Amino acid sequence: MQELLAFGAAFVAGVINSVAGGGTLVSFPTLIWLGLPSIVANATNTVSLWPGSLGSAWGYRRELTTVEPRMLVLVAPSLAGGIGGALLLRLTPAPVFDRLVPFLILGATCLFMAQESLQRLLIRPQATSAYARASAGSSTSARASAGWLAGAIFFQLLVGFYGGYFGAGAGILMLAAFGILGLGDIHQMNGLKNLLAVSMNGVAGLYFVWQRMVSWPEALVMAAGAVAGGMGGASVARRVGQQTVRYLVVGIGFGMALLLLVRR
Repeated sequence: MQELLAFGAAFVAGVINSVAGGGTLVSFPTLIWLGLPSIVANATNTVSLWPGSLGSAWGYRRELTTVEPRMLVLVAPSLAGGIGGALLLRLTPAPVFDRLVPFLILGATCLFMAQESLQRLLIRPQATSAYARASAGSSTSARASAGWLAGAIFFQLLVGFYGGYFGAGAGILMLAAFGILGLGDIHQMNGLKNLLAVSMNGVAGLYFVWQRMVSWPEALVMAAGAVAGGMGGASVARRVGQQTVRYLVVGIGFGMALLLLVRR
């Protein structure tokens, strides 16, 4: 029964990640309620959901070929931040992380709720963006563009740090940053987001495996569930609708956060 619940949670997380993002808000609390210590649950969740993220990144490979080459430099801070966040998780005392978990879930849920508003505000063609001005050939705008990119590198380092430490909602932060940088194609943005997520979660997952922080019975079952959910996400979404999926994630996120607060 425990393995079946783990598979089901990962399957739902895979479906949610393929449609809207935020699957960690389902799979991570499930591992806690199955009895895993919170830090082990976090590490196991990162490792088990990574194959699904890799599949999503592969699905956007055509869009990635259209991304401006210098934007790919954001892979470096994603890797650095991912390992930094994983190290911090390893050093965090278990009682401290236990107290943080409900608030991390609550904050990620609120961020998930704000995702559509952020996208409407930021994901649009920006004629006055730094990149648009740089393409016009202005040397001043080129310097501004370099400044924007430097800021994006620093921001992505922080996102990578958060992603390696906990991760739920990291994709939403990245999409918001891409909008500020002037990217307007949501598919292109999703491709870049998935590439950076695979980078930060991959290096964090390798560290967790090396430090023996992963519960493999759950991880293997959930990896299969996440891949199956990611592959079947599109057909499921067509049946239930993306808005229904979003309501489900928000309900589970708030419910789990409140239950963990009460359990404390």
